[in-house]
Amino acid sequence: MTKRLLRIPPLVGAVLAALTLTACGSDHGPITHGELESVNVRAGELVYQVQISRALNPTAVDDSEYLEGVAEPDLTREEQWFGVWIRAQNTTDQAHESTDEFKVLDAEGNEYEPVEIADTNPFKYAPRLVEKSDDNGQPLLPDPDSASGSGPIQGSMLLFKVPYTIYQNAPVELEIMPTEGGEASTVQLDM
Repeated sequence: MTKRLLRIPPLVGAVLAALTLTACGSDHGPITHGELESVNVRAGELVYQVQISRALNPTAVDDSEYLEGVAEPDLTREEQWFGVWIRAQNTTDQAHESTDEFKVLDAEGNEYEPVEIADTNPFKYAPRLVEKSDDNGQPLLPDPDSASGSGPIQGSMLLFKVPYTIYQNAPVELEIMPTEGGEASTVQLDM
C-alpha cells in the first residue's frame, strides 16, 4: 500500500502560514506581569528584568559585601535579608528616569519596602536617567561597566528585610511602580 501525500498549492500554503502567525497573537500589548524572574516586564517607558532573587547570609563573605552600608543592619530572630537584583532597559527613542518605587508582596497581602543602603555600596540599585536607544544598542541600568553591571549577576540590588514566614506565603512578587504613575508591573520571585 502506498501513501499519498497531500500537496498544498504554494499560494494556499502562504495564506495558511499568514493566518497561523496572526493567530499566534503578534498583536499583544506590553507584558506587565512575569511568571518567572527572567521575563522582561514594561513598567512605564522602561523594561525591567529580575536577574535573580535570594536570601542573603550576613556571615558569608560573599554576601557581607552586598550588605555594606545598610542603614539598619540589625535583624530580629524572625527576619532575614532578601536581595532582588534587577536591570532596566530603555528601548525608546527618548531618555527616561528609572523608578524608585518597589515592593515585595506576598500572597497574604504583606508588603515589604526596600531598606536604605549607602551610596558607597557598588551593588545598590539607584534610580537614574536611562538614555535613549541608539545605533549602539539599548542603554541599561546598571551601567555594563560598573561593578553591578559587569559582575556575574549583571543587575543592581534592592535589599529587603523579610520574615522567614514569607516562604509560607507564596507566591511572592516584586511590584514595580512606573515613574510616570499608573498601574504597577509585577514579577513572581523564585522562592
